Amino acid sequence: MFPRLLNFGEISLWGFTFNATLHTYGVLLAIGFLMGLKLASARGKKIGVEPGLIMDLGLYILVSALVGAKLLLLIVDWQHYSHEPLALLRSGGVFYGGLITATLTAIWFSRKHRLSIWQMADIFAPPIALGHAIGRIGCLSAGCCYGKPTTAPWGITFTNPYSNEVVGVPLGMSLHPTQLYEAGVELSILLFLLWLSGRKRFDGHIFCAYVILYSTSRIVIEFFRGDPRGFVLDGMMSTSQLMSILMLVFTFTTLVVLRWKQPHKTT
Repeated sequence: MFPRLLNFGEISLWGFTFNATLHTYGVLLAIGFLMGLKLASARGKKIGVEPGLIMDLGLYILVSALVGAKLLLLIVDWQHYSHEPLALLRSGGVFYGGLITATLTAIWFSRKHRLSIWQMADIFAPPIALGHAIGRIGCLSAGCCYGKPTTAPWGITFTNPYSNEVVGVPLGMSLHPTQLYEAGVELSILLFLLWLSGRKRFDGHIFCAYVILYSTSRIVIEFFRGDPRGFVLDGMMSTSQLMSILMLVFTFTTLVVLRWKQPHKTT
């Protein structure tokens, strides 16, 4: 665990004093975004989408995803962040919140520029998986999204007091490396989506495959998470598990409709 790359100490600006820190999570998040954007640009170029439009959409997706992830985190853990609003800025966010707002933003952008919504979704699905995988390594460095205690030989132990202070990760005990579980799953999904891209049967096929694979894996990984989950239905499942189930139902329905509307399309 290495939450801070650089600590510049206290800095005074316009009468405010704050501790300037370059967090590992933020750096890896930026790397994941840039690598995902590069992959999206290359995929878009293959079907004639201008790189400039891909770059613009990528920036819109980044901003909307960050806002959506923070908003859903605020909703899920309202009791904590309503009393400590500044802690929300230091925390990561809930992935599904970012995915939903990013999807809505992509729909708006595609309609504005008269692009095929489902073609754009297929372009961005593998880059999302790539960026998410790198982002989860950032979670590992920060200590957030941590797992439950375990006696498994691959358990990891966090020791940095700063991470305990910021994200509440328990120190000195072996935990499931849920960040690595999810990073590994995302990389596997990325490879599968790249393979599927040359065999897709209709527009929207790749994006639907991504949502189905990710939602299924998230349901399983949630059982190993130890951080505050925002449980629903009298604690039967976490908020993310409920959202995963809803996403699966919606995506399977969408998949059937798209397959029916585009029965003869192959690429």
